Amino acid sequence: MGKIIAIANQKGGVGKTTTTVNLAASLGVLEKKVLLIDADPQANATSGLGIEVESVDLGTYQLLEHTKNATETILETSSPNVDLIPAHIDLVAIEIELVDKEDREYMLKKAIAELKNTYDYILIDCAPSLGLLTLNALTAADSVIIPIQCEYFALEGLGKLLNTIKSVQRIHNPDLDIEGMLLTMYDSRLRLSNQVVEEVRKHFADMVFDTIIQRNVRLSEAPSYGESIIKYDASSKGAANYLNMANELVKKNMETV
Repeated sequence: MGKIIAIANQKGGVGKTTTTVNLAASLGVLEKKVLLIDADPQANATSGLGIEVESVDLGTYQLLEHTKNATETILETSSPNVDLIPAHIDLVAIEIELVDKEDREYMLKKAIAELKNTYDYILIDCAPSLGLLTLNALTAADSVIIPIQCEYFALEGLGKLLNTIKSVQRIHNPDLDIEGMLLTMYDSRLRLSNQVVEEVRKHFADMVFDTIIQRNVRLSEAPSYGESIIKYDASSKGAANYLNMANELVKKNMETV
């Protein structure tokens, strides 16, 4: 039985998509079968895996509308063991279209239930908001990874996200866990980066992953080539960080089985 993990933070620019794409690729390298669901209308995870967004006919939009079944929306990617349900700008409209539907928060959960036995991990790249799309992802997920950038406003908005997670646990998904908080964009030369790490570890202790994702030029370049960091530069610091993160995630889940 696979595990569904949402990667969420309503703050933009914290490394959500970078984390989703590169964690998926790293788990694939570890011979885990992975499905990435792009639930962000910006479709950056889709283009980050080398799929031309304009050519997307079927994807998350049809999945949430229930006009296609999940298997019809899946694309193979060039990353070993990684499949994708792509996004398109059309996804912007889904929040309005679902608003009157019964069980609107459960549309994704119902649509992907049949896939849980096919994959080891299903990762959902969430939009930078706490709207209906993110709510669907959190309702469908077994757990959530929260990327936090090592910058000045890092903890701003985190309380809001944690409250949303609590209300999802209370109303829609009592089994939702916090998989962990992932520190991203860390620069060891900056005192501020070190202060944020200290602060987050002090407040959240065991909830924080040991792995820290460092600032890395190669990591920033990879998406413009439509490649994960593993494919773009496997010897880079960014690749090493995400492989460590994938190993940590797998080990943690083996312990809890």
